Amino acid sequence: MKCPYCSVDNDKVIDSRSSNDGFSIRRRRECLGCQRRYTTYERLEQTLKVIKKDGSREIFEPEKIRAGLEKACWKRPIGDQQIRSLIEDVERDVYDRFELEIPSHEVGEMIMERLKNLDQVAYVRFASVYRQFKDVRDFVHELQPMLDQNAEQRHR
Repeated sequence: MKCPYCSVDNDKVIDSRSSNDGFSIRRRRECLGCQRRYTTYERLEQTLKVIKKDGSREIFEPEKIRAGLEKACWKRPIGDQQIRSLIEDVERDVYDRFELEIPSHEVGEMIMERLKNLDQVAYVRFASVYRQFKDVRDFVHELQPMLDQNAEQRHR
């Protein structure tokens, strides 16, 4: 591993810990050239591919989930740890249920299922992009089950 500060290719590992719920290893390293410390992460190279709506395939990347969630959760009372937990939960579910390929709609549904329980506004934001809402009727159609459930809970 080359040092990010002096580019010397000689370091020692000071500490190793499991990270991301076992999906990666965090290593603290010390450069033997400049004695500065830095952190690296090792991840198992995954070959799981996502089948997109157009039939194309691309490598499953949890960072794409993070980008979508950050947009949906913008200015909502949702912390980074909650987003990270949601992503780790989806990632664990994806690798538990699928080996080689997963349809993109399955990933989207996994995210929406968890997001609905976390924050309803973020859920609707995510759903509007994921399901490509065309007009207000699409929003109402998505919101109606949640509104009915809330009304039912109030009447109990």
